[in-house]
Amino acid sequence: MLAEQRARAILQQLAQHQTVTVTELCQTTGASEATIRRDLNALADQGRLVKIHGGATTLEEEEFLAWEPDLATKQRYAREKERIARYAASLVGDSDVVYLDTSTTVLHMANHLKDSNALFVTSSIDFAGMLSAHERRVYVLGGMMKPGTVDIVGAEALNALRRYNFTKAFLGTGGISLNQGFTSPDPEAADLKALAASRAQSVYMLADSSKFGKVTAATILPLEAAQIITDKVPAPQYMENADIIAI
Repeated sequence: MLAEQRARAILQQLAQHQTVTVTELCQTTGASEATIRRDLNALADQGRLVKIHGGATTLEEEEFLAWEPDLATKQRYAREKERIARYAASLVGDSDVVYLDTSTTVLHMANHLKDSNALFVTSSIDFAGMLSAHERRVYVLGGMMKPGTVDIVGAEALNALRRYNFTKAFLGTGGISLNQGFTSPDPEAADLKALAASRAQSVYMLADSSKFGKVTAATILPLEAAQIITDKVPAPQYMENADIIAI
């Protein structure tokens, strides 16, 4: 069977079953595992399927979000965010050096860190104020205040962040995509998150389940670069491609 014929057969089987294994495709096409894996790599590069461990799955139905959701939309998942934040805060030890970004889910961690002796660094003035009120040790990055917010972004913030090394970084994301990874609607915020992740031993992405299957303007990190803490996983293919804690 020629490569084009195998490709058609693979895509036809995917259309029928949504997920297929390499073994199943070998039986269908009569090709070797090595050949099927090369075919899957080629089709994935063409954006026609998503490779998973041991096989492939159909492309997810992704929603592109051009703008950051408004406050009312963010508050819609308040209970889930609170549960995720409570678990994330339990991962912080007194000897940790922790980066906390400006996402609403990460902000929920503040009330659960009031007794922590960790050292905190944040780009959120709100977060810094909440931690300082509990007499926690907290440093705020310098830089430009993002219009309409109390969040710090920009080149000065990036330069300030390069001074630090973290044991743990807790970040938020605007979307989780099998193809584009973690994304943010704000490219400057994405740069800050990516740099913080590169300075941390362990990286946690806090996201309620509504973020799965969403894509926003700027990629932060690939899925394998952070452990996801969420309330539930909407589709099994995410478990095949990411390290996820569902609480």
